[in-house]
Amino acid sequence: MKDASQKKDRVLGEMLEMAAELSRHGLLSKEDLLQVSALCETPPVYTAGKVADIRINKARMSQAVFAEVLNVSVSAVQKWESPQSGKHPTGAAARLLQVIEKKGVEAILAI
Repeated sequence: MKDASQKKDRVLGEMLEMAAELSRHGLLSKEDLLQVSALCETPPVYTAGKVADIRINKARMSQAVFAEVLNVSVSAVQKWESPQSGKHPTGAAARLLQVIEKKGVEAILAI
């Protein structure tokens, strides 16, 4: 598992380096470079308290509605919000939480 993670980090690093060079040569706009950088950024690990805080204070949604917006099961949201479960969102769900945290749930609903 560690090898796959290291390989992914290396590939993302090379992609960022290439995007920076393209931007430096005027072949990629600053806005596009920022988008590439944001896409390559690894989402943070969301604790149970942080997931609940985003759902309650940022999204202002019930667990059921929040699960629907994230396209996950209600059970998944319940597990993420339970410190005893040891589960946390990963992949696309973690990325969506990151967007909601930074830009509000409207950024997700506008898609």
